[in-house]
Amino acid sequence: MFTGIIEEIGVVDSISVEQSSGSLGVKAKAILDDCRLGDSIAVNGVCLTVCRRERQVLYFDVSPETFRRSNLGTLQRRDQVNLERAMAANGRFGGHLVSGHIDGTGEITSRVREANAVLFTFSTPSEISRFMVEKGSIAVDGISLTITSCDRESFSVAVVPHTLQQTILEHKQPGQTVNLEIDQVAKYIYAFMQAEKVPREESSINENFLKKHGFA
Repeated sequence: MFTGIIEEIGVVDSISVEQSSGSLGVKAKAILDDCRLGDSIAVNGVCLTVCRRERQVLYFDVSPETFRRSNLGTLQRRDQVNLERAMAANGRFGGHLVSGHIDGTGEITSRVREANAVLFTFSTPSEISRFMVEKGSIAVDGISLTITSCDRESFSVAVVPHTLQQTILEHKQPGQTVNLEIDQVAKYIYAFMQAEKVPREESSINENFLKKHGFA
């Protein structure tokens, strides 16, 4: 589990894709202090497991599902990525609940400076946008952000200077893709509401059944 507060920007050291799966090597500094094999690290918001470490480079196996859902497959050597270690039980909860399970990608359609912030607008498919609400939370490339406005095809966020400086959003431009993870609470509520719409089968245990078997 993560909070969407980026700890550092890493650099892609290597990436290989074979038959829709592959591996990713990322050079890091700050997150290496207590990093061990098997640890979970969010790379651009994608929860990956450390499978090998060589000095300052962490290596991750990437499954076909992860490549399908995220933009990791578009990364190249020397690209920058957002990094966050899994949340510590005694740590501060600075963002929102982020699982690192990407729902899909969005595309930056505009980037406009607004006083001290930058307003980003993203296009996104309806299967993702239907979970969004104004002032709700969303993880963009692993960054916990607040939705300022949204509709069925897009949403916007206002990014303050500190977040820009500490993440790869500073260098993102219109036309580029980002990983999106919807607020988990919204997904659960939606699933429960859909389940309520499904007609329930009438139980075979009724008054006649109980009488027939001597219970009434």
